[in-house]
Amino acid sequence: MLFAAGVGLATTALYTLFSALQWRSFAAPSWDLGIFTQLARQYAAWEAPIVTIKGDGFNLLGDHFHPLLVLLGPIFAVFPHAFTLLVLQNVLFGLAAAVLTYAAISLLGPLTGTLFGLAFAFSWGLQGAVEAQFHEIAFAVPLLALSLTAFLHRRWAACMLWAMPLVFVKEDLGLTVAALGIVLAVRSRRPLGIWLAVWGVGWFALASLIVLPLLNPNGAWAYSSSIDLLGILHDPVALLQPQKGVTLALLLVVGGVIAVRSPLALVLLPTLAWRFLSSNSGYWGPTWQYSAVLMPIVFVAALDGISLVRSSRRRWLRGYGRRAAVVSIVAGLVLATTLPLVKLTDVPAYFSTDRAAAATAALRVVPDDARVESDIGLMNYLVERTQVYWLGNSNPLPDYLVIDLQAGGLPAEWSSAQVVAETLHPAATFTTIYSAGGYEVARRDPPLP
Repeated sequence: MLFAAGVGLATTALYTLFSALQWRSFAAPSWDLGIFTQLARQYAAWEAPIVTIKGDGFNLLGDHFHPLLVLLGPIFAVFPHAFTLLVLQNVLFGLAAAVLTYAAISLLGPLTGTLFGLAFAFSWGLQGAVEAQFHEIAFAVPLLALSLTAFLHRRWAACMLWAMPLVFVKEDLGLTVAALGIVLAVRSRRPLGIWLAVWGVGWFALASLIVLPLLNPNGAWAYSSSIDLLGILHDPVALLQPQKGVTLALLLVVGGVIAVRSPLALVLLPTLAWRFLSSNSGYWGPTWQYSAVLMPIVFVAALDGISLVRSSRRRWLRGYGRRAAVVSIVAGLVLATTLPLVKLTDVPAYFSTDRAAAATAALRVVPDDARVESDIGLMNYLVERTQVYWLGNSNPLPDYLVIDLQAGGLPAEWSSAQVVAETLHPAATFTTIYSAGGYEVARRDPPLP
């Protein structure tokens, strides 16, 4: 237990150090942290998750089905900062690491089990998620770890109970729960698994066919259109993309290959299916947060595979089973040199604060509770105290425009705050009140009373 707790604490601490350096350098990988901070702020005020970054009056439960995120409300009420969400995600990953390490130690012994737990804790899927900042899957990772390690120890009821809340983390996880239910039914030979499968499929159907279309402004599940099954049937070769191969190869390697020996490997399929069938190439590769939910599955499948081959009649398979955990550990060490945490070895180069003073000054001229239209540059820093809109949408007339000319994701022709104002709001007058370090702030005139 002591070693497992140590892995969990080390995971949380190292990831939080990374997040703090990233935050201090004003890095903004995407708008997602801003979106979820707005959601948390709404829940903290006991209001519906209306997220104006996605659009005026946009209910985020119409984007993805994640009612479990209501848990962010009381946390944000106590610590009302966007950075709070980053720390929370790191704590949840640390919890998952401790749980999985404990299970690994019970099967592999203290040394190998601890190293195996560290390989999971700093695996490519989790590091990618930390670098991408907060997403709803932060809750899925510990729930999967708790459920799957319970499966490993034949605690069938606990496996089912820990898996059930996954349907409230994100709609597609209902299919992951269903796959786990089928595996549970076969392994336990009890009806619990059947009930879990029905629960998963039922909530997936309810979320994707009713809740999401009902709450989405376009009246449809926003992400279903990216999967063209007829097109894939007409051109199945289009499925073969190098990025998909890289993702599969990495899963095979970190699972010590032996993960495929476990039926738990089937639980990987729903997530891999929606990603690989999508026309969005951003889902195919091993980057961003999309592989985080795969990590507890593949690592516990490896543990299960090791356990299963111990009684194999094949001598070579038993022999490999004794070494499979080392394959995962060595793979983790080799991959570590290419993953986000390696940036900690050269903080000045990877977490530059050259623009920090300019960013801080830009934020300072925007008053609390103002209506702000922003690109992604300073969005995550404004959202906890102002009403933020993304300037790529059709929005109400803002009080302030805040743009980042260097890293805000603006079209090349939007070369200044004045150009943005004239393009988006030609009938209004804006005055640039701050310009330094690539950041510009424009205020609508006449000034607010």
